[in-house]
Amino acid sequence: MTDFYILIGAISLVSWLISNTLKKKFEKYSKVSLRNGMSGAEIAQKMLNDNGIYDVKVISTPGRLTDHYNPKNKTVNLSEAVYNQRNAAAAAVAAHEVGHAVQHATAYNWLAMRSKLVPVVSISSRFSQWLVIGGLILGAASGASSFGFYLALTGLVFMAFATLFSFITLPVEYDASNRALAWLKNKNMVSQEELAGSTDALKWAARTYLVAALGSLAMLLYWGLKILGNRE
Repeated sequence: MTDFYILIGAISLVSWLISNTLKKKFEKYSKVSLRNGMSGAEIAQKMLNDNGIYDVKVISTPGRLTDHYNPKNKTVNLSEAVYNQRNAAAAAVAAHEVGHAVQHATAYNWLAMRSKLVPVVSISSRFSQWLVIGGLILGAASGASSFGFYLALTGLVFMAFATLFSFITLPVEYDASNRALAWLKNKNMVSQEELAGSTDALKWAARTYLVAALGSLAMLLYWGLKILGNRE
């Protein structure tokens, strides 16, 4: 199991480095005030209006970096800081979340695919690793038990769904950022300095999803080799 802990440690370290850098970037660009004086909430509302979307509400949600778009009740949820502040970081996050609302309104294929996988992943992610480990232990204890193998294989399939979900998330997140930055630039909502800050902040935010996807793939391959290798 040593190699497993090494893999977990490496993934955790890279994830921490990216997350820590992201926090520093947002702190940095939170000090770059917008020349237009608009808050994150006002930025979000204007982008919705400019895209002809009038059935989505912009609301404040507790916490830090808790910003998200909820397609079920059509709400752009902005963390308290983003909702109220008037800086490049707030503008980037607010516009990014509205980018998801625009995806929803225009039936963006990748978003639709991710939404369909949410119910499956919400269940499979809870049990996948337990099934894999339990199946391997059972197989080792009973001498390559077929039941243990198929139990572990079921867990592996569950992991595969989670990995697929994480990779489908990548184009969804990158596209939302591209829509946000294009709107901020084309509508002259930000200066060149503010746009550069918004771009850099969203770039690092996207990297958190990339690391998560690669980490999920690494775990899938690791357990896949363990399960199939033990079968041979």
